Parts: sequence; structure tokens; C-alpha cells
Amino acid sequence: MKRLGLLLMLLGLVLLPVQAGKKLTLTLDRAIQIANDSSLEAFRCQNLFLSGYWEYRAYRADRLPSISLELTPAEYYRYIVERYDSENDMDVYREQQMFRAAGELNIKQNLDWTGGTFYIQSSLEYMRNFGATKYTQYSSVPLRIGYQQELLGYNPFRWQRRIEPLKYEKVKKEFLYNRELIAGRVVQLFFNLAIAQNDLRMAEADVASSDTLYQIGLKRKKIASITQSDLMVLELDKVNSRNSLQNATIALKRAMFSLVSFLNLDKDTELVLDIPSRPADIEIPLEKALTQAKGNNPTYLEQKQSILEAEQTVDKTKREAAFNASVNASVGYNQVAESFGKVYKHPLQQQLVSMSISIPLVDWGVRKGRYNMARNQLNVTRISARQQEQEVEEEVVMSVSDFNVQQDIITSAEEALDLAIMAYDQTKQRFLAGKADVNSLSIALSRQQSAQRNYLAALKTYWENFYKIRSLTLYDFASDFSLSDKMDFELHLY
Repeated sequence: MKRLGLLLMLLGLVLLPVQAGKKLTLTLDRAIQIANDSSLEAFRCQNLFLSGYWEYRAYRADRLPSISLELTPAEYYRYIVERYDSENDMDVYREQQMFRAAGELNIKQNLDWTGGTFYIQSSLEYMRNFGATKYTQYSSVPLRIGYQQELLGYNPFRWQRRIEPLKYEKVKKEFLYNRELIAGRVVQLFFNLAIAQNDLRMAEADVASSDTLYQIGLKRKKIASITQSDLMVLELDKVNSRNSLQNATIALKRAMFSLVSFLNLDKDTELVLDIPSRPADIEIPLEKALTQAKGNNPTYLEQKQSILEAEQTVDKTKREAAFNASVNASVGYNQVAESFGKVYKHPLQQQLVSMSISIPLVDWGVRKGRYNMARNQLNVTRISARQQEQEVEEEVVMSVSDFNVQQDIITSAEEALDLAIMAYDQTKQRFLAGKADVNSLSIALSRQQSAQRNYLAALKTYWENFYKIRSLTLYDFASDFSLSDKMDFELHLY
């Protein structure tokens, strides 16, 4: 229990909403950490992992000796039975009353390689008859040792030995995979909010700028420095900027609510985002990414499990199509007495050997049909597995390719943003000096806003690809370690 408690602490099972004030400054790493600790999606993933963990624990426990006690504390019969009357040489009906109590202790051990079961039994039974002939009897089996085995039949234990550890390994890696998907979702919501906050700031600045420019336009119109159409354009910009501000405010509220809800924060929390700076230059080798994906991606384990289960079905239907034989052999002692004190004295030797054979004679091809269907399904499963693996490989190749060029895109976006800011400042100064028209100013402002959005979009795409590659490979290329190995190490410590 101590080990399980530490495991739950390690995985952060307890779902505690993060206590936050009205304002919370949030970095991208902190947002991902909160999501993996406290979001509802993280809680679902943790429970899926624990479900698989307990299933594997049940499998391991089933490989150990099991001890069970079966009791019948009281059993009373009162009925009419048919009996043979030897004096009159005829069958008669007689009333019979009987009280019975029994108990049996069983110890069993399943053997994976043979598919048989070794067992030890001890039992005691008490019977009291209240009919015309009253009597009391005790029956005991102090010890019986036996073994039962399907000689030619299907061995489920051997297949479980191959499939169950694989299922548990898949569950662990699905847990890590889902955590990286959560991180990818946080990246999307984080930058959606960042873009919405940036759009709001630009809309507020645009409102202030358009008001100022319109007031300047009114003064110039009085001295005939600009035309009436130019003034109308400035007024239109003023109206449009206020409409854009309202739309940006609505979009910000939606983006804020989406991120707050996903992180399971208090609904009144206002997030102030700390946008990550330009990331370090990381070059991901494609061959290494493919190798890590083949070793860690849960899709490969899932397909391997599907193939093993299909092969299991083929083996089962094949053996069921032929004749089957089973054996059950045991040796022990038993005794019957009229008192409890004598039932364990001088026990008699008990031996049992039984063999059963089942031979299908005519089933009109039912067993053969099931076997052929299982073989065809195995072929389909193998083809489907290969298709799934190819899709993962293709996704890895494309994601790594996109990621490796994203650094250059961010560099270009930075340069474009710097140029757009300088161009707008210069155009604005020229307009104030009467050396630029309204159209030039509008174009410069539009280019600056577009450059700001493109830069944030480039950052968003970079981090989305980064965590997508982590989910596909379960490998952190920034720190150069396997997420799966890290989890195994932490579980081993606890």
C-alpha cells in the first residue's frame, strides 16, 4: 500500500483545483505543469493509467498461489424421495429431512508453460439425517494433492504471459503520450490567448492613434491641407478601430475562458501571459526521431498487441477444431466417522485419475470456418498494423521537417516585425509632417499588425511542433532523454 501511495503521489492523482487570485502571471512551462497536475483531462489520463496498472497487478497476482475457503454454514432439506424397500421388493416414497454443513480449503497454482493447475485441498463435511433412520456422519479429506491439465488443448496462460506485460507497457506509454497531447493543447490555448491579448493591445493603440489622426485631419482640412475624401478615410479608420476593439475584447474573453477552464482554475482568474522568448536552436535528427518513435510510440505497442491477440485467437480455434484430451490426477486421504473426534483418525488413502477426450465428428465445418476466419483476421490485423506504423512514420517525418525549418521562420518573422515597426513609425512621422498620405499610413499600420501576428503565430507553430514530436517519440530532444526511461526510473525509485 505504501508503494501504491507513493505511485499516486508521483503521478499527481489527486485532482486539486489550483488556488489562484484574481490575477495570475503564467509562463508556458507553468501552464503545462498546471494542466498535467490539475486539469480534468489529466485526471482522466491518470485514471486510465491506474486502471491498466491494477489490471496488470491482477495478472501478476493470478500467477501466484491462491488460497480460498469455501463454506456452506447451513443447508437444510425436507422433501419426498424415492427409495427401494428391500423387504417388500418395491420402490416407495419416503420423507427425508437432512441438515448439512461443509467447508473446503483450496490452494491453487497456475503453471504458465503447461497451462495446467496444481492444487492442494482439505475439506470437512457434517451431515445429520432426521428421517425414519436417524444418524450423524462426518466426512473429511485431510489432504489431497492433484494436478489437472489440458493435454492437447488451448493454453491461455502462455498467451497471457506474452500479452499482459505488453499491455501494461502500452498503458504506461499511452499515459506519457496523453500528457504530451495535453501539453500540445495548452500550447494552442496559451498562444490563442497571447494572440488575442496582442490583438486587443493593437486595437487599443489603433483607437488612440485613429482619434489623434482624425483630430489632426480636422485641423488640416480647415487650412485645405488635405481633401474631404482623406478626412472621410480618417473618420472611417476611427469607426473601424472602435469596432475592431469591441471584437478584440470579445475574442480575448473567449480565449481567456478556454485556457482558464482547461487548466481547472477559478473562473474569475485573469491570466497575464509571459510569452516565451525566442527558443534555442535545436536540430532534431530524423533517424533518431524515427528510432525513438518505433521504440516508444504506443501505436507500435498497440499494433503488436493486436497481432498477438489475433494469433491467440488462431491458436485457440485451431486447437478447438481438433480432438482434445484432459487429465485430472490426485492423491490424498479421506475418512468417514460418526463423531468429529474420529473423523481424522486412521484416514484411508484416496486416489483419483480421470481422463476425458473430446473428438469432433460432424459439425458441418463450423470449427474449420472459425479457424479460417481467425487466420484471415490475423492477416487483416497485420496489414492494418503496418498501415498504422507507416502513418506514424510519415507524421514523424513531416513534423521533424516542419520543426527544423521553424527556427528560420521565427528569425524571418522577427526581422519582418522590426522592419514593420520602423516603417510605421517613419510613415507616421512623415504623415504628421504632411509628407505622406492616409493610404500610406494605413498600409504601414496594417503591415505592422500583420507582422506582430505572424511572429506570435510562428512561435505558436514552433511549440506545437515541439510537443507534437515529443508525443510521437516520447523523447525530449532539448534535454536529450527518453520520457519513458524517466518514468520507469521514477517508478523504480518508489
